[in-house]
Amino acid sequence: MIVVFDAKCLLCNGWVQFLLRHDRKATFKFASIQGEAGRRLLSDQGLEVDGLQTLLLVDGDRAWQHTAAIFRVLGALGWPWRLAWLGWLVPSFIRDPLYRLVARNRYRVFGRTESCMLPPRAHQDRFLD
Repeated sequence: MIVVFDAKCLLCNGWVQFLLRHDRKATFKFASIQGEAGRRLLSDQGLEVDGLQTLLLVDGDRAWQHTAAIFRVLGALGWPWRLAWLGWLVPSFIRDPLYRLVARNRYRVFGRTESCMLPPRAHQDRFLD
């Protein structure tokens, strides 16, 4: 599974760091939207980098966005993160607009960096770009 993320977003970088710490089976690979692989994966889903307001999870020919991507990622981490699946009880027409509100304001609230995150040496093989 590939997590496509914004490497200039401090919230997104924190999410990737969280996954690197808790993904004991090394299930996930990562592609930044600033890199060639990330842009190609976005394009395959009809998404553009400009104005992007979602995390993208790609697993083979299937892809998920917004809260569906987050729930799938957390579910794949196993216990106790799998409890996030309870979030499916909240209808997507409620949870996804809240997700997009945070995504739209992520730079203002959490900050951004002008340089892309460099993968930790121990995990470089998990980053596509």
